[in-house]
Amino acid sequence: MTDIVLTIDGKEVKAKAGMTVLQAAQQGGIHIPTLCHHEKLEAFGGCRLCMVEVEARGWTSYVVSCVYPVAKDIVVRTRSEKVDKIRKVLVEELMAHAPDAPELIRLAEEYGADRNRFERDASFCIVCGLCVRYCDEVKHINAVGFIDNGARREISFIPEVARKECWDCQECFAICPTSYAQAAYLLTEALAFPGERKKAALVKKAPKRPSRVIPIMPAPVTT
Repeated sequence: MTDIVLTIDGKEVKAKAGMTVLQAAQQGGIHIPTLCHHEKLEAFGGCRLCMVEVEARGWTSYVVSCVYPVAKDIVVRTRSEKVDKIRKVLVEELMAHAPDAPELIRLAEEYGADRNRFERDASFCIVCGLCVRYCDEVKHINAVGFIDNGARREISFIPEVARKECWDCQECFAICPTSYAQAAYLLTEALAFPGERKKAALVKKAPKRPSRVIPIMPAPVTT
């Protein structure tokens, strides 16, 4: 299959058909920030931080690189005055929900974002969808999902499934950029099945009583 050649930040990059601009940039060692992308998951385009400037056939547009397919001879700029301004506003919006998330603090410093620009709604979830999609696409368990839509959209653990699956897994906790997934699970546990994990741990730790073998003596034969 013939490689597709595009230019990213002045560097010629070769990519395969079907790849996205983000994948091509990562393959070429070019960093594009993202909070909702994971190599094991389908592209989502939720955080929009991977927005880049694309020039094709004389037209310039601003696209979400994790879902935008590579094309021959396009010119991509991962940093420009407008790209940086878009990312700055996006970070400011996200910080209204998770002001103390370490990755957002780092991005705020990089793009000069004001963490107090927007009114606080500290839900601590930025609705990146990593936990929901990982549980679905990788684990095939579906213990956590989205509820509601628009500005009211949030994640929620399903108690009937979470009770049996989540504590022994915890894989979504590690990929959550704000640590909200773990907090949401612990809240679900406290409300829906409090104390069950502690009881299960005590049962596992309880010493087993040694089995006692009682010999069975044959009954005497009488004549």
